[in-house]
Amino acid sequence: MKIYISEDHLNENARKTKESLVEISNELNIGIADEINESDIVISVGGDGTFLETARLCQEKPIIGINTGTLGYLTEVSPENIEMVLKNILKGNYDIENRMMLEGEIIKPSGDVIEIPESLNEIAISKNTFGVVRFEVAVNEKLINSYTADGILVCTPTGSTAYNLSCGGPIVDPGANIMTLTPIAPHSILNRSIILSDDSIVDIEITELRKNTTSYALYDGKAIEVFSGDLIRIKKSDKITKIIKIENRCFIDNIREKIN
Repeated sequence: MKIYISEDHLNENARKTKESLVEISNELNIGIADEINESDIVISVGGDGTFLETARLCQEKPIIGINTGTLGYLTEVSPENIEMVLKNILKGNYDIENRMMLEGEIIKPSGDVIEIPESLNEIAISKNTFGVVRFEVAVNEKLINSYTADGILVCTPTGSTAYNLSCGGPIVDPGANIMTLTPIAPHSILNRSIILSDDSIVDIEITELRKNTTSYALYDGKAIEVFSGDLIRIKKSDKITKIIKIENRCFIDNIREKIN
């Protein structure tokens, strides 16, 4: 078996954990791949941000996260459990959860299209420090509402415990087949999340940016600037993220532990 290691280069704990991971892997005769496509599984060392970035690169190979960050909703393995985890993987003592991803595109008034890469957590529209964004949201070509707000999120069940949770959105079981639409600080009575089926196509059209306001399409935190007149189309991706689960822990166990 070969593993590919993706770590947070800026985190000293992540660098030390990678060194330990390599040492233990050598002891267990596990190969270390230089390229991700040469590996059987991918190991992310860092926080949830590192995991999200790795998920876009892993080409649907099974991925597991070692947490050297803070909460670690996605990176559930502690560094002290590395040897136990590797031994269980070698024995085949693990499950794989398939997590849906989103993808999108920015359609310019000229007709030009900018692709938005696959995202495990969410694709969002968000502004800078100043002003507000005005935009219209349609689902399957049916207008839902016109918003004046700081932005809006379209998130997967996996992403429900990330930015969505901070904005007052619901916590969703990661196995659910839904998308969640959550406005960010809307200036209106309609400030609740909307639950959509996973085959929905969400169109967000930027209708106005106030003076000195800039706006961005964020895919798992990575930014592409958008402008008035742009249409951002978001849908479920054909790609998935395969997450390795070692411990017999359900979604509720994880949520209870992180919240407490």
